[in-house]
Amino acid sequence: MTFRPQPLTPYLSARHYFGSEQRRHRERADLSLVQLADILNSSKSTLARIETAELMPPPDIPGRLDAAFGTDKHFHGLYELAKKEIHPDQYRRYMDFESRAEVIEQYGAQALPGLFQTEAYARELLRCQEDLSEAQVEERVMARMSRQTRQSRGSPPFRWAIIDESVLRRKVGNRACMYEQLAALLGLVNTPNSKVQVMPFNAGPHPLMGGALTLLTLTDGTTVAYEEGIRAGHLYEDPDVVKKWRRQYEVLRANALSLPESAHVIRTAMEDYTSCDTPPS
Repeated sequence: MTFRPQPLTPYLSARHYFGSEQRRHRERADLSLVQLADILNSSKSTLARIETAELMPPPDIPGRLDAAFGTDKHFHGLYELAKKEIHPDQYRRYMDFESRAEVIEQYGAQALPGLFQTEAYARELLRCQEDLSEAQVEERVMARMSRQTRQSRGSPPFRWAIIDESVLRRKVGNRACMYEQLAALLGLVNTPNSKVQVMPFNAGPHPLMGGALTLLTLTDGTTVAYEEGIRAGHLYEDPDVVKKWRRQYEVLRANALSLPESAHVIRTAMEDYTSCDTPPS
């Protein structure tokens, strides 16, 4: 079967342009992906994904490309632009990373991270977005629930969540909805595949309290960070930038409650949502 290279879209973003330039110089030098991989001491699959902009170039690749093609700092400059831009397809890329992550670490300041949400809780959160129709809400709820299916498979990712205490106290939906959600969260506090800590009010302010943060670690050890605000998120792939987010997350983890203390706070919060219609735990 003849190999047919995928069409490129060089002007969509700096990352796409980087990939198209790699292919242009490779083809001008009459090199296959395998041959270029040997020259760069890389892999064919990595270079193929760079060319189609599926993968942000690893930090060492630009310099090796410049050396291989004699292009001075051409690829270095493109990489510097690419790593700073907001990718137009970054949420799709985030979802791809999440689906392949071996470890998922999250902080939720205003709501539970999607991977920890019950269906009813997710539905009530999405209904707050007035521009979504009921059909769109249901579509997004199902999409969110489908992301959790990896947890029931043979090799689920390891999840660690730090939840702000305000998330436990803010009622989403009715009392039964919150009770069910907190009961589900309580069951994930300390399992072989999940840990949950609560960041208490009395811990005071911290750098991450204004948004949400996710760190995704892949099987090859690569980590990416996704910072999410009210209406937009930003995916960070540059190792130096990710390292800064990692440091902030580790400080947060050190200051959060222990696992037993967190379980106690969640149980206490559940009492606020207990009613005659809610079965006791």
